[in-house]
Amino acid sequence: MFLKKLSLSLQFGDIRNAVRHRAALPRHSVARWIRHALAADAEITVRIVDAEEGQALNRDYRGKDYATNVLTFDYAQAPVVSADLVLCAPVVAREAREQGKTLQAHYAHLLVHATLHAQGYDHETSERDALEMEALEIFLLAELGCTNPY
Repeated sequence: MFLKKLSLSLQFGDIRNAVRHRAALPRHSVARWIRHALAADAEITVRIVDAEEGQALNRDYRGKDYATNVLTFDYAQAPVVSADLVLCAPVVAREAREQGKTLQAHYAHLLVHATLHAQGYDHETSERDALEMEALEIFLLAELGCTNPY
């Protein structure tokens, strides 16, 4: 498997406990997780946001008025994957605690998940699509040394 070219912008909004989130998201790890899930070269922005920004984006673009863990804004899938991946820090931290995962492990899972979405995978279209995407996530995360997130 050849590593895909990745142009990565990693941005942190004004979030509480920023030091903790930055420590869980070293640039080289974020690039490794995303690149591992890519089937093509990519230009991806990862933005870590607070609950207010996460809720506003989810409301404005999906019509759902709550902060969710991750949003994928995919602009192109070929010849280069182009996407913005937005992760809501307080939601990710809460879920990691509830699921007994490290913050870093949960971020790794969500970034692989969002990268698959950016390439056209969708777990909301059918049960078959959901199972396919989940199996691929489990496989990719295992290759990265992460345990099954489900």
